Amino acid sequence: MLDKLFQKSSLKILFRAAFLLSLTGVFVLVFDFGFSHSNGVQKLINGFYFLVLALGIATTAVRYILLRKQIRFKVIAFDAVSVLLTLYVVLIHFFSHEAHQQLSFFYDDNWVKYVILLTFIREFAEQNLNYKRTLLNPAQLFISSFLAIIILGAILLMLPKATYEGISFLDALFTSTSAVCVTGLIVVDTATYFTTFGQTIIIILIQLGGLGILTFASYFSYFFKGGSTYENQLVLSDMTNSKKIGDVFKTLKIIIVITFAIELLGAIFIYFNLNPKDFPTFVERSYFAVFHSISAFCNAGFSTLSNNLYESDFQFNYGLQIIIIFLFVLGGLGFPIIVNVLTYLKYYLINKFSKALHETRAYRPWVLHLNSRITLITTFSLTAVGTIFFYCNEYNNTLAAHHGIGKFITALFGAATPRTAGFNTIDMGALHFSTIMMIFLLMWIGASPASTGGGIKTSTFAIATMNFISLAKGKSKIELFRREIADISIRRAFAIISLSLMVIGTGIIFISAFDKDKTLISIAFECFSAYSTVGLSVGITNSLSSSSKFIIIMIMFIGRVNMLTILIAIFKKVKHKNYRYPTEEITIN
Repeated sequence: MLDKLFQKSSLKILFRAAFLLSLTGVFVLVFDFGFSHSNGVQKLINGFYFLVLALGIATTAVRYILLRKQIRFKVIAFDAVSVLLTLYVVLIHFFSHEAHQQLSFFYDDNWVKYVILLTFIREFAEQNLNYKRTLLNPAQLFISSFLAIIILGAILLMLPKATYEGISFLDALFTSTSAVCVTGLIVVDTATYFTTFGQTIIIILIQLGGLGILTFASYFSYFFKGGSTYENQLVLSDMTNSKKIGDVFKTLKIIIVITFAIELLGAIFIYFNLNPKDFPTFVERSYFAVFHSISAFCNAGFSTLSNNLYESDFQFNYGLQIIIIFLFVLGGLGFPIIVNVLTYLKYYLINKFSKALHETRAYRPWVLHLNSRITLITTFSLTAVGTIFFYCNEYNNTLAAHHGIGKFITALFGAATPRTAGFNTIDMGALHFSTIMMIFLLMWIGASPASTGGGIKTSTFAIATMNFISLAKGKSKIELFRREIADISIRRAFAIISLSLMVIGTGIIFISAFDKDKTLISIAFECFSAYSTVGLSVGITNSLSSSSKFIIIMIMFIGRVNMLTILIAIFKKVKHKNYRYPTEEITIN
């Protein structure tokens, strides 16, 4: 009995040590990437890498040999591939340098860093990931995760190897917030100020900000363990808007698969639409494609080009522009809408196929949800109206250099990008005043719920519009597609509208006080862009004072996490009480 207890406690210590060592390995890896070292320090780092990898392999073997617990095939496959890869990398890097002649591709020093990350993933997945609702409610946990990524991102961007000339903490914090909140506003040129390492940090922050660090962490934990606590599922169901607690991890899996599938396809299409003359090597061309695919789908608007897509070699690349539009529109629709549309298409094709074979058509349920119908109609209407207005208003202005179909594609891009994408193919400072006013409206409305975009959301705008139409008709409720909009949805929509205007208005007042030399239109444009996480600017971002930059940081953060979510995190939830006071109408007009 005592031997079993001793063995159990020893294994527990071993596993905890392996996890802590792998976590330390990640920090050492960042230190290795971020700083220049002498040969002596590099040897110490390499020795530590070997220790991490050796212990990681040992603990994985112990779990399978001594514990013999039931593990799913997918986990076994992942462990087998990662351990074999780690063993090979350790062999050719630390023992036999001649072994790399067979597979010289793996002899790159970066492979040591890759297997360090694999080791950390294996050890992290074995930890018990618990979200205690007694400590933090879902809203507080959601906000805290974003704050943590932003601060960590700012620290990483200040590493010597992340920039060519160094960066202040405020500018690093601004860039990190802009990346995590998928905004795209920049105070330094991403293309020339940050190294490839720094740009890689930015794109990782964009990916984590677009999906959320909790999405990745929770699903990895579930993937390896095959289950989770009921409390974890409750918290995650609140954050993913899952209707069933049992569908939480299925929803997370769908989100991750859809994201990476679309980004991969987008990167491939971007790669083949680039001019090889602009990229000397395959690696540079591939990096550009991957960076812009992730940035577009996450609606971030960051680019490795100094003038975004307004560069001379890219502003007339209409094929590239169509792919970028496709990516940020899909990202802006939201994961529930994409899944619902795919489900609808499946039923539609099945029914069409059945009809062609003269078979009895299957029962067609209410597949396309009311939320999807409202979002799709609103998105299409705003894009169509915006494109027509942009085309007509800018025909002889910013569209003058384009011809034929090029004018239409550029107008479509100009109307779609204010919906939180942030890319630009025209000179924003040369737009007509009326076009800027239209962009204000499009930025404020933003993307759709549960998407990577910001703004008050298309559904909020649609509900507000339908509400005043219903009031004008003398109706007491909003009805659409033989459905009635819930009262809580209407109340939430108007709360979001009011809070957005309060935040934007407050930001404009403060920046006007801090930067008296800036025009009201440029300050307002900056605040609307920051709150709606758009990233478009008329060119004043990098010339703002430190106080104004901090205000923009706050607005970007509030716009990403939502002011209503912040209020829910602050105020204690009131228990439902089973009584109602007498109702009384208030004079409105």
